Amino acid sequence: MTVIADDQIASVLGAAEAVLAKRAGTMVRLDDPEDLGGTGRSTVLRARVLDNPVSLDRTVVVKAFDEQTPASQVLREIASYRYATALPTNSRPGPQLLASELAARVLVLTDLGHGRSMVEVLGSTDEDEVGRGVSAWGQALGRMHAATLGGEDDFATLMRISGRDRGGKGIRVTATGGGIAAEASASVAAHEEILAKLDLTLPSGSREFLADALNLFDGGDFRAFSPADVGPENILINGAGVQFMDYEWGVFRDATLDVGYALATFPARLSVEVLGARQDLERLLYDAWRGEVKPLWPSISEQNLARRIFKARALWVWLSTYWMIRGDQSGHDWALHTTDARVVLSRWADLADAGETVGAIDEIVDAADRMQETLRLYWFG
Repeated sequence: MTVIADDQIASVLGAAEAVLAKRAGTMVRLDDPEDLGGTGRSTVLRARVLDNPVSLDRTVVVKAFDEQTPASQVLREIASYRYATALPTNSRPGPQLLASELAARVLVLTDLGHGRSMVEVLGSTDEDEVGRGVSAWGQALGRMHAATLGGEDDFATLMRISGRDRGGKGIRVTATGGGIAAEASASVAAHEEILAKLDLTLPSGSREFLADALNLFDGGDFRAFSPADVGPENILINGAGVQFMDYEWGVFRDATLDVGYALATFPARLSVEVLGARQDLERLLYDAWRGEVKPLWPSISEQNLARRIFKARALWVWLSTYWMIRGDQSGHDWALHTTDARVVLSRWADLADAGETVGAIDEIVDAADRMQETLRLYWFG
């Protein structure tokens, strides 16, 4: 990381100092900004706290959105961090919110430190090290889901409260769905268009299978909080364990969508030396997650749960394919998004393997195999 200083950085620090001063009731000064990168729509800095009137840590993280970012998206992140910060300490999925202001488009968060990214862990050639990282990932997902089960009404209330301005008016945004839900819906709507472009006919029922998976966004029996993008790129491992970053699309949805997302996104990050252990690692992630949530959802059979996760995973693989074929950049900030055709091909192959393992409908497994074969010819001839 590099220390930077320009007008934009000075403006972000000034906004952060202002919201911290409102919280503390006295001046707070920040300095020594360090650029942590952003999404293109946001600036993320680590800053040193010079004056510490409210027992802040020595450093904080500041996230500021540009004017082109919809206010509803800023609101969703503020409400998500407020919700997550109110959870018991050992169930918090990531950093805590120290201060925020919707009008200023700025959030001040606790600094999780440097740690290691999950991408780095997955790239290790040590299978045991990768296994420990994947297992910790599954446990963290499970703890988050278990702690937030039944909290959807509280989250919706926070969305309303966080969106009110001083005049009592508010920004209206639903607590369900999130940006990727709309993208997933669009991809299923384009099912026939994509197949026509590939000159491919799939077994009957493939579109209905994907459409049924869409119900997991707004329905499902296992509704819990999710940062939405729980892929390796958004995970930091520090002394407190796995930490999920970026809550811009924080949402309540069926928890199996998160497990399916993790399974769809992590194999592409594995080193060549560890890639052969992919299925064992998938089982590690699932078992770790299941161990945390089983006391809350004991009634569903393991086979039915595995099939639901498979259905969610199939939707994510389809969406990544839709983005790739359309040359669509709508998902460019998501761990699911890729411009590497080999990654998409591997996802279909992995999906077919997973379908055989969980005893999925034969025609769906066949559809995954045929998608892989057709896409290979489409991209590589």
